[in-house]
Amino acid sequence: MGLDPIQLTRRLVDIESITYNEGAVGTFLAELLGSRGFSVERMPVRQPAESRSSGERFNVYAFMAGQTPDVVLSTHMDTVPPFIPSSEDEEFIHGRGSCDAKGIIAAQITAAERLREEGWRAGLLFVVGEERDSAGAKAANPRAPGSRYLINGEPTENRLALASKGALRAVVRATGKMAHSAYPELGESATHKLVEALHRMLALKLPELEEVGPSTMNIGTISGGHAPNVIADAAEAQVLVRLVGPSQETRRAMEEAVAGLATVDFTLEIPFQRLRAVPGLATMVAAFTTDVPWLGNWGEPVLLGPGSIQVAHTPHEKLAKRELLEAIELYVRVARQLVTAPR
Repeated sequence: MGLDPIQLTRRLVDIESITYNEGAVGTFLAELLGSRGFSVERMPVRQPAESRSSGERFNVYAFMAGQTPDVVLSTHMDTVPPFIPSSEDEEFIHGRGSCDAKGIIAAQITAAERLREEGWRAGLLFVVGEERDSAGAKAANPRAPGSRYLINGEPTENRLALASKGALRAVVRATGKMAHSAYPELGESATHKLVEALHRMLALKLPELEEVGPSTMNIGTISGGHAPNVIADAAEAQVLVRLVGPSQETRRAMEEAVAGLATVDFTLEIPFQRLRAVPGLATMVAAFTTDVPWLGNWGEPVLLGPGSIQVAHTPHEKLAKRELLEAIELYVRVARQLVTAPR
């Protein structure tokens, strides 16, 4: 009996799986896929020091026993907070993960079953940690089965992404000397230094790529100091740059901009990625990052999925049912085209 992708999406959305808490949704998917004739491998992924969860987390890889898949359909199981349970109306499925990326999971499972029925060799890989550090993808990459192609799912409005921006995460730190705020000459304000450093950083001219667009910078968090009447002795900000090429020039510019005021500690980089075109599909450029750079051993990648990234990570996340059903057909079509294309 075929799956109902709309109801499967709702079932997945209703399993809370905020990053580091993916165990329940992984167990559900492993049991579902096993019951539908797939061999299932659970790939353990450790909890990092920053996690407050001690629960099990693992990637789920599903395949047909005795076969090396030609194409693997993949996306992530984790979501950003907060948890929002599912609901639906005539047109949309609502809830956290509906488009990023649990509707994609439902579409990929349905497409993989179709491909299996038609005799194509297809597998499924669902990973943890994409919304934080791609830990699941990094753990999966050494265990690739030898597949030729990877179809990664993210909300691209069912258009094929020709590139995806990278990400450069940094912590900017300033230090000072604590004093009573009535006597600022006795102290040295770390927050004042940090504000000036960030002002200089925001004024930077970042690299642009004509067919992709500009690099962008976001100051996501600022913290520091003790009280309004205390000169702050420490302050820091977390910054994220969306990359459109190599990071060296941007790193150097950021460090030079804050020199004498603060230090920059680069904590994460996801490279800018160019992707394969497939004839006959509408295209786009993804301004967001994905797991694709960490899954190179799983085959030549394409990036495609239903839903809009502009409602992902918002209280109004939703996925059009029409797009979900269209994505199933697209995944089947793209898999066929990739496997039958000349090497």
